Amino acid sequence: MHSRFGLMTLVSLLIGTLAFPASAQSFTAEQSRDLPGWLRAHVGEGEDQIAPLVLHRARALYQRKVAARAVRNPCYFAMDATRPHGSEDGGQGRRFYIICESERSFRAISSGHGGGRTLDGMADFRNGRRCAKHFSNALGSRLTAGGVYVTDETRTSFKGYYQASSGRKAALVRPFIPFAGEGETANAEQRAIGGHAAVLIKGACLLRDPSSPHANASGYVPLGELVDYSSGRSSGCTSWSPRGAREIVSITQQQPTSLYIYPEAADIEAVARAVAAGQSLSRLGLYWNASCLKEIGEPRFWPRQGLEPMLARHQRKQPPSQPASLPYCDGQ
Repeated sequence: MHSRFGLMTLVSLLIGTLAFPASAQSFTAEQSRDLPGWLRAHVGEGEDQIAPLVLHRARALYQRKVAARAVRNPCYFAMDATRPHGSEDGGQGRRFYIICESERSFRAISSGHGGGRTLDGMADFRNGRRCAKHFSNALGSRLTAGGVYVTDETRTSFKGYYQASSGRKAALVRPFIPFAGEGETANAEQRAIGGHAAVLIKGACLLRDPSSPHANASGYVPLGELVDYSSGRSSGCTSWSPRGAREIVSITQQQPTSLYIYPEAADIEAVARAVAAGQSLSRLGLYWNASCLKEIGEPRFWPRQGLEPMLARHQRKQPPSQPASLPYCDGQ
């Protein structure tokens, strides 16, 4: 049995090396045996499981960052953006992973993906609510970019007031965790990419409240409806449910950690080629969630070198936008 697995591993590595980039190689039996037993139980493609290739890369990134003393956090993160955002029972698909090996802890939570955009007469790279087809690291694309990240210091920003269940107004002060990227994701700071709770204030008006610490120079604050869009898409950031966001903020509050988001550009392009050729992904050592692949047909990566000039041309064609002014609340 051991020699059979060794032969399979060698063949897999040869195929991956010759036909596809190294990042697309399969998660081998030897790598699986390196995992602690409790973690192996969470590996797979079922609900609340992490795909082998995704875990392997996330774990390797974390170990590299720990060895370089860039990370000391006992936990690390991973996201599989090929999985569906919605589950079969109508709930939210859990595809963001919190792994704390020293505590023997594994958690899967929901996470949104970049919604993309439509550029009239130029390109359409909108993503559906359930599955992501389009990916990019281009500025202004509003798409998810897979690859290597490390969390940065949490920032908070006031978004407005809303009516709480008690009938009193409450402030939405939303934490934001910036992501610092490497390689393809090195422009994460320029893109203002990070993670936050999928909540916002919608339909706001200006309420006079000069005693509020958030009041503007004229003594007004925005007041609107609190909207939870955990089941929706994002502008390219990683969005979590409010509960999930609180847990992640608490983990990263004092110590940064690593985040690996799958798929990278090479993975997307290799899968697209295989699908177009009618080839088996598993035989080629490639991975994509089967349910989403059936829905999207084949994925597409939009390189920033081609998409950013297109976005710039589209922006030049748009009339100058004026800053939107909020109306005053009734009775103000």
